[in-house]
Amino acid sequence: MNKPDIIAKTIDFVKETLSDAEGGHDWWHIYRVWKLSKHIAETENVDHFIVELGALLHDIADSKFHDGDEEIGPRKARDFLSSLHVPEDIIIPVENIIQHISFKGGKHNPDFKSPELDVVQDADRLDALGAIGIARTFNYGGHKGRAIYNPDIQPNLKMTKEEYQSSNAPTLNHFYEKLLLLKDRMNTTTGKSIAEHRHQFMEQFLAEFYQEWDGEL
Repeated sequence: MNKPDIIAKTIDFVKETLSDAEGGHDWWHIYRVWKLSKHIAETENVDHFIVELGALLHDIADSKFHDGDEEIGPRKARDFLSSLHVPEDIIIPVENIIQHISFKGGKHNPDFKSPELDVVQDADRLDALGAIGIARTFNYGGHKGRAIYNPDIQPNLKMTKEEYQSSNAPTLNHFYEKLLLLKDRMNTTTGKSIAEHRHQFMEQFLAEFYQEWDGEL
């Protein structure tokens, strides 16, 4: 099976698998990350096929929706790619992208790097920034039944991985505990450039939010 056919079958697999997914982690999230990954990869020395498969499969079974199981995503991707007879030298780097892409809290240091992961991770993080990022954040907060904002509950910038994953803090705290940290954690030149603009947009949103919260005109 040639590469375009594998990509097409992967798209169909992801659409079907995520047909009932939460709105911030559905096919359209995957679509945006896939498109951004291809754009970023144009200026990076990477295997474009691995980048595309990693982007398409990076959230095939997000651990936050599977009781924190961080192995289910890579395993599901491996089973699918193996069914298409994709070789091991493609499957393993795709597994590594899925295993290591997620933000795991302010105190977590990455223990794996690859050029392909850098690209897909930047694309995934960019989808957590800007207008789409704001929409996804409040959509997920509503999905989890979280308060929009509580000025009595301050953001925790020193969370461990476990604290980050179990946090049930108000949605606005997530801006400080993750989203506003992402600009300085981008890997690629293209990713950094796009992140700068989206970061500024979120800062403008927060300034407006606090004015309206305090009843200012």
